[in-house]
Amino acid sequence: MITKLIHTIDQIVKFGLEPNLIITKNERDLSLEKSLITIYSLYFDINYEHDNTDYSEYNEHKYADIRKNVESNFPDFGFYNIALDLMDTCAKDNTAIGDAIDDLSDIILDLLQIKWRIENNSSDDGLWYFQFIFSGHIQQHIIDLLNYLKQRK
Repeated sequence: MITKLIHTIDQIVKFGLEPNLIITKNERDLSLEKSLITIYSLYFDINYEHDNTDYSEYNEHKYADIRKNVESNFPDFGFYNIALDLMDTCAKDNTAIGDAIDDLSDIILDLLQIKWRIENNSSDDGLWYFQFIFSGHIQQHIIDLLNYLKQRK
């Protein structure tokens, strides 16, 4: 699982680490969509041994740098509408604005930390962090970004 996770992380984070990648829009969007779905799927296969080791803390990449590179690789990405509460079908003020660039930038930052923890602390620490950050942060960004990609087609 670790090898597949690292490979998939690399497929996504390149869009935030490298500006102006040479890739067609269709190939880019398809690659991103497949990789996001793989990350989502791998979450359900997380298996790790918790230890009580105090590991080093991650402090590597900055949001502004990642966002700038994502903007260069996805100049056509923008804002979109989201429902605040999908279950409340009667609410009048139930929409908000989402940002595809922010979604991908946040996903990349979290994935970089997962990868860093695997490579610098331990596989278990990286998988623990993946499990920890997924449901509270990455999951919603992936869902929103996949929906954005679908709606654009």
